[in-house]
Amino acid sequence: MYHDGATVLETDRLRLRPLTEADVPALRAMLQDAVTMIAYNGPFSDDEVVAWLARQRENYRQCGHGLWAVVLRASGDVIGQCGLTYQIIDETTVLEVGYMFNRAHWHRGYATEAARACRDKAFDDHLADTVHAQIRDSNIASMNVAIRLGMTIRGRFVKHYRGVDMPHYDFAITADAARGGQPR
Repeated sequence: MYHDGATVLETDRLRLRPLTEADVPALRAMLQDAVTMIAYNGPFSDDEVVAWLARQRENYRQCGHGLWAVVLRASGDVIGQCGLTYQIIDETTVLEVGYMFNRAHWHRGYATEAARACRDKAFDDHLADTVHAQIRDSNIASMNVAIRLGMTIRGRFVKHYRGVDMPHYDFAITADAARGGQPR
């Protein structure tokens, strides 16, 4: 288990650590932004933001991982969240790398950098043989991150979320493919 403030992963520009209550303003900046949250069918309420944080903290306790705060090493600012969570895709539980960033920090490679570190951690720690990313079919930016991670589309499914049927793609990569081998 990770302790509040403890670094889970570091990259050249980023540090990933567990989310804490102090991160609620940064979470609100992402989760309550209509553009950022279009893939979730709109922004979250204050209660939904608090519930989101509680789910991540429960994931840390139960699984040893979840979505972590992504902190710019240069400034200490929380600019996003990225990590590993268990998701259900077509009635199968899979390990997913998830990522979401404050819109002010888009198009700088942070999502790819953080997600690659999380993908590699999943394989290095033997958490799964395959890592997935479930991405709404209209979320081109997230699809591009998955492609940069070497992921390919494994299937298509519909996720019912917040009262809406949302078509999604299941992107995935195996440990062998991530390490330069085959198959994907």
